[in-house]
Amino acid sequence: MGNLFRDMLKEGESLFRDTIALDYDYLPKVLPYREKEQRQFAFAIKPLLQEKNGRNLFVYGAPGIGKTAACKHVLRELEEETDVVVPVYINCWKHNTAYKILLEMSERLGIRFTANLKTSELFARIKEVANKKSVVFVFDEIDKLEDFDVLYMLLEDVYRKAVFLITNYKEKVSELDERIMSRLNPEMVEFKPYNKEETRGILEHRRKYAFVPGVWDEEAFSMIVDKTAAHGDLRKGLFLMREAGNLAEENASRKIEREYVQKAIERQFVANEEKPDDDAQRILGLVQQNPGEKMGPLFQKFLSQGSEMSYKSFQRKIEKLEKGKKVATEKVSGGREGNTSVVYPYDQPKKLTEY
Repeated sequence: MGNLFRDMLKEGESLFRDTIALDYDYLPKVLPYREKEQRQFAFAIKPLLQEKNGRNLFVYGAPGIGKTAACKHVLRELEEETDVVVPVYINCWKHNTAYKILLEMSERLGIRFTANLKTSELFARIKEVANKKSVVFVFDEIDKLEDFDVLYMLLEDVYRKAVFLITNYKEKVSELDERIMSRLNPEMVEFKPYNKEETRGILEHRRKYAFVPGVWDEEAFSMIVDKTAAHGDLRKGLFLMREAGNLAEENASRKIEREYVQKAIERQFVANEEKPDDDAQRILGLVQQNPGEKMGPLFQKFLSQGSEMSYKSFQRKIEKLEKGKKVATEKVSGGREGNTSVVYPYDQPKKLTEY
């Protein structure tokens, strides 16, 4: 092993200039093709600069098309230009309960010594500090939030604020509690997928910073652009660029050619295709046996098989199966349950039923 690593270190050559530019969370100084959406964010914040209440936004669009990046870009500019408005960004995937969110808010607002405080005590501290300032509260991946009590408390008790909710799913807005919606009254901001030309422009911009000039075969790069545009997710393109570069280096090539891109594509879309876990497989079986079943009865059938899971976790399994194109869901309204979802096998035509 020592000889192996000595040989690697001895060569000291790399096709990469800075791999950080290939991270999806990397925030470039210039964010192209999202100027319109960034202006909507800025206009919502503008009243706070005048010590008025800001506007609330519900931001939606498919994964990997710049929602978070555009929002963070505006928040970064805000921090650079003024300290009158404080941005508080919360990722609800990482902080999905009221207590976790309040702890994160406390840190963002510079509140210390919070470890032993109860939820109500935490919010009282946050309210006291926030009401001396103007604050932009951003809740990213809002669909991962387990309860919305924090949102209600902020809307009710914090004076000068703007609240941005970011999600992949437009229908999540209809699932918000009426008492929240009446206070939130959000403007809708839709992020549409990048077209092929825009996808190329973004990937070329990342390539400029991530790789040594001249190492890419242009046909190989075009393969990545085509694949990324077809899937509508920049994260896939960034992964393919990194993986193709690694494969070229492993083969001591000074050029990233088509063969390395093809291998990278196979790794991402074939070899590394995620398979449903045991619970997801059981849910998939139930959907196939009960096509068009409502979510609630489907969950009860799942429990009757001896499985243990919360309804929220069950919904997330369905969402994951839908992302993997194993099932499809459709919203229906009416009946005793009000709004609900019905679930179908992905390839089966839907037969909308009035409930």
